[in-house]
Amino acid sequence: MKLLNRSSEEPEINLTSLIDVVLLLLIFFMVSTSFVREAEINIRLPEASSEPIDPPTGDVVEIGITATGNFLVDGRTLANNDRRTLRRAIETVMDERGFGARRDIPVIIRGDAESNLQSSTTAMSVAGELGFSSINIATVTLSDSP
Repeated sequence: MKLLNRSSEEPEINLTSLIDVVLLLLIFFMVSTSFVREAEINIRLPEASSEPIDPPTGDVVEIGITATGNFLVDGRTLANNDRRTLRRAIETVMDERGFGARRDIPVIIRGDAESNLQSSTTAMSVAGELGFSSINIATVTLSDSP
């Protein structure tokens, strides 16, 4: 039996449809992508001066933060580090001093250098939630530190 030799043809790949699909995908992604920043956060950074200010005298609420993150309100250690406990302690100090709902009294936060940022943020947040507008952070200069 005699077999016929077939002529071998190179297979041909039609790239026209592939290029069409790629171009359509490119156009789709270009149209669907928004290059405009829709949500922009404006942050006003705090300012500090190198000139020392006189500490407030008289009526002041003092919140201390130890190196381990424990809170002290006017020198009294709190039972735990919960923000509700801190809030109740500040309200109690205000009631004991007879200030009641006054919120024009300055709050001074004295944090240990080894305390974490979360404790300081919690203290500032609670004071802000209670309506205090004058929240100060006590610092020392390098020449004053031991």
